[in-house]
Amino acid sequence: MVLEDSESSVFELDITEDDVETSFGRVHCTMKGVPKGNCPTILTFHDIGLNHKSCFESMFHHKDMHEILQHFAVCHVDAPGQQEGASTLSTDYTYPSMDQLSETLPMVLNHFGLKSVIGMGVGAGANILARFALKHPDMVEGLVLINMSTQAEGFMDWAAQKITSWTHALPDTVISHLFGKEEIHNNHELIATFRQLITNNINQSNLQQFVKSYKSRKDLEIERPVQGGNVNTKTLRCPALLIVGDNSPAVDAVVDSNSRMNPTTTTFLKMADCGGLPQVDQPGKLIEAFKYFIQGMGYMPSASMTRLARSRTASNSSNRTRSGTTDEQRGRSHTDVSMESACVEHSSSGHSVSVELTC
Repeated sequence: MVLEDSESSVFELDITEDDVETSFGRVHCTMKGVPKGNCPTILTFHDIGLNHKSCFESMFHHKDMHEILQHFAVCHVDAPGQQEGASTLSTDYTYPSMDQLSETLPMVLNHFGLKSVIGMGVGAGANILARFALKHPDMVEGLVLINMSTQAEGFMDWAAQKITSWTHALPDTVISHLFGKEEIHNNHELIATFRQLITNNINQSNLQQFVKSYKSRKDLEIERPVQGGNVNTKTLRCPALLIVGDNSPAVDAVVDSNSRMNPTTTTFLKMADCGGLPQVDQPGKLIEAFKYFIQGMGYMPSASMTRLARSRTASNSSNRTRSGTTDEQRGRSHTDVSMESACVEHSSSGHSVSVELTC
């Protein structure tokens, strides 16, 4: 894979594809680049109805991603039977639960010799990566969770899903999971593209099993830590960036997930004028947020300052003019803050910040 960096020089990524044997079946993995020193590897996991190509290609092939790819290797993981050209899974095969899918990941890391990762997951993939981080915190340095739901599927959701399955084909069910009503009604070209990908690029029998596994998920049972409270509270130990588009069907689930997360290590990003798949709809802005998240973890300190950073500088300057300081805004540590034309960063007090991108 050949890419051009921001200075128009060319660099090439080594690509390795492997079917990794795990206790819960074979997992198809695509490794891009070579792990660099003590840097973690970016590990992705897709949503139902997608695979690593249809879920992440728009983002990872975007020109703004090239700078990140010069510093980090990437491991794309496809759930069993979801990769392009997959054969129908055996009738003797029991599809893994969300917990079991998360337990395939230590075997993936071991296969490629990876010590730690920065996880990026969408929908079902976000849920799987969160479970992985809860059970193996030493292997996960950070998480980017798009359209994340920490809850089990509720009775009303289950009933609606049952009715939908009686009256709609599987691709329609997946489309309504991935995209909001406004996007489905207005963006016909996008919906047609993904309907074709879901129908023709994913084995429908295997997809049905993955969908069933996700719909049968258990609650993550994580709780927001309270100062002076139970020190054994079940929570993510690594920095987390929660992302959702404001037109996504997952908005309520992500807001609920944010309310359960550790506010000192979590950033909630709601992207304005954005649909159900931010990495497809607005990859440039998502990459910018990802870059700042990585910098907050201590990597890529000299990353280039791009348009959102300039907007942030202008916004801060304007705020100082109006109020004399931005410290008051940053001090609202337990309330979500909405800022216009802002990049993602943790507040100076280390608490959770909600950022709405409108630039």
